Amino acid sequence: MALDYVILSLYALSMVGIAVYTRNRSKSVNDFLLAGKRGLGGWMSAFAYGTTYFSAVIFIGYAGKFGSEYGLAAVWIGIANAVIGSLFAWLVLAKRTKNMTVRLGSKTMPEFFERRYSSKNLKLASAVIIFIFLIPYSASVYNGLSNLFEAVFSIPGWIIMLILAALTAVYLFFGGYFATALSDFIQGIIMLIGVALMVFCFMNHENVSWDLSSLTSDPELNWITFGSSSRGIYGHTATLLSLVLLTSFGVWALPQTIHKYYAIRDRKAINQGTVVSTLFALIIGFGAYFVGGLSGLFPETAALGGDDIIPYMLAKVIPTGLMGVIAVLILSASMSTLSSVSLASASVIAVDIYKGRINKDASDKRTNTVMRVLCLVFIAISVVLALLNEKLGIAAIAYMMGISWGTLAGCFIGPYVLGVIWRRVTRAAVWSSIVTSLTLTAGLIVFFGYDKLGYSCTFGEALGAGVGSSPMIGVICMAASMVVTVAVSLLTKAPDEKIISEAFDKPIENEIR
Repeated sequence: MALDYVILSLYALSMVGIAVYTRNRSKSVNDFLLAGKRGLGGWMSAFAYGTTYFSAVIFIGYAGKFGSEYGLAAVWIGIANAVIGSLFAWLVLAKRTKNMTVRLGSKTMPEFFERRYSSKNLKLASAVIIFIFLIPYSASVYNGLSNLFEAVFSIPGWIIMLILAALTAVYLFFGGYFATALSDFIQGIIMLIGVALMVFCFMNHENVSWDLSSLTSDPELNWITFGSSSRGIYGHTATLLSLVLLTSFGVWALPQTIHKYYAIRDRKAINQGTVVSTLFALIIGFGAYFVGGLSGLFPETAALGGDDIIPYMLAKVIPTGLMGVIAVLILSASMSTLSSVSLASASVIAVDIYKGRINKDASDKRTNTVMRVLCLVFIAISVVLALLNEKLGIAAIAYMMGISWGTLAGCFIGPYVLGVIWRRVTRAAVWSSIVTSLTLTAGLIVFFGYDKLGYSCTFGEALGAGVGSSPMIGVICMAASMVVTVAVSLLTKAPDEKIISEAFDKPIENEIR
């Protein structure tokens, strides 16, 4: 146990060291948000993307809950995350996003919407939505870590939340995006090593066997059978597909993942980033859900809640010494996500609301200071919500993430993805997508209802598809956004040609082709 604490302490000191090393690399808003004019290379961008994608929510919440429900079929979520959420996302969006944001001079998603669709009100609305709906996701990350450390190290969850918040605040406040990207690179390496060790330990445990054919012979642990009736409504194929779609397509329109394309350097970096991010996602996603799928071989987990399954299994399987490495693995995944989410949220308030609406004459230095302070404010709000969630049992980790991702992606996936591809997308279509997503989210929750854990509802269970579950709500919102964006764009007046020309045709230095 002493060795575990030594490993954790060294990790914490390394994060503080990064803050000290990068403290002079974020003197301007551009430096703080985009790591300076040169941008980042492919490897650092890819690791920043991957470590933002996967957090304690995946390792503790999703892998535990859905691994127990679907058995080894849950690995299809991880595989889809790699193919759709990483490979296809980079191929479709990376080059287009980089070029268009340079042409428009936008540093945040709300600023992109303002200049792409010529609407200051759209900028304000999207900034508010992003700030509000990233908070529950951030809180769910804190809850995932607190569950792990309470189960494995018997450390009260609130202590872990405060330590994690302090570490994230230090290197984000002083170093901005460069510090985040550098720490993401280091944390990504730790995650790859940690996942490999975790899978190795589980496969050598007495409950498990290296002979995977013996696993697939168990109806509770099958690569293609999505659970059994004894495991509840999440045996339904439709709900598994909703998880695949939400976690794979949701990242196409989340501000914290899209931001990685803004800061990438050139075509070579994009090509590297596409390959590296895909391999990273495949290893991490597959490993996390594979371990979760093994929960059927640990009968005691049947009596546990979804958020407690992985911590219990880790405590049972991972030996002393290696537990410190595994804890750092999940800590790394979470800190990278928290820093990216905090940066995305703080930037939309500082750049898009403070500089854009409240104090238009604010200097770059003042805006940069406001953004740093807002990073701390966002972290503090997220910790408070996580503490309340833990104390009152408001919602499970996976449910909070589902609502956050689903609502944000539902609002923005049509306007953003189609907006960088299709010239015809109109301002009215963007507003329609936002209103439709918010209305659908609220309506499906209110009229279908959800249980305390947020995974099922009475009417949805009768339908056999879990309509009131947060993954399904998110998928419905994303599909509606794409349909509404296309339909309204075709039915309304085409955008001004001057705006379209600036977004798609304006010559820029070092354009990526």
